Amino acid sequence: MAASGDTGPEIRSLRNEFALERYRYLLQQINAVNENAHRFLAIYQTLATGLVTASLALFVGYRKWEVSPGIARGGVIGLLSLTTVVAAFTSTLIVVGAVAWFDYRNEECDITDEMIAPGFRARPRSRNFFRWYETYVLLFIVVSLIVMWLLAGFFLLPAMK
Repeated sequence: MAASGDTGPEIRSLRNEFALERYRYLLQQINAVNENAHRFLAIYQTLATGLVTASLALFVGYRKWEVSPGIARGGVIGLLSLTTVVAAFTSTLIVVGAVAWFDYRNEECDITDEMIAPGFRARPRSRNFFRWYETYVLLFIVVSLIVMWLLAGFFLLPAMK
């Protein structure tokens, strides 16, 4: 067995192989994080569409179903609150994914700095957040949630008398 300071050809080869495997793993994780953001957006869109559709169905049918206006308003508010919870959960997953991506990219840069050359791969910068698609996914979620609440507050709830 070689000493810890030994840099013989076998140790260098083993070290390079380990670094390559770790690099492959990091690239796989970065790809998974990127794909997850799209999955989370699809989940949000699906659940939000279903919950808002249920709110609209309640608005349209509460008289026919003989539901009191107060209960119907509470139902609409409850469904929109549930949509808000889904939006908050989705946003949290996207933010955590972005933080994980940032960490994986920094580790990727550490490996390339050591194995290839310092500065081979530029480190990610948080000030470039406006170029990340996660920023716009989060913006979409926040804007759509605000629009849903505003439409309900100005049109649906006042009309339920």
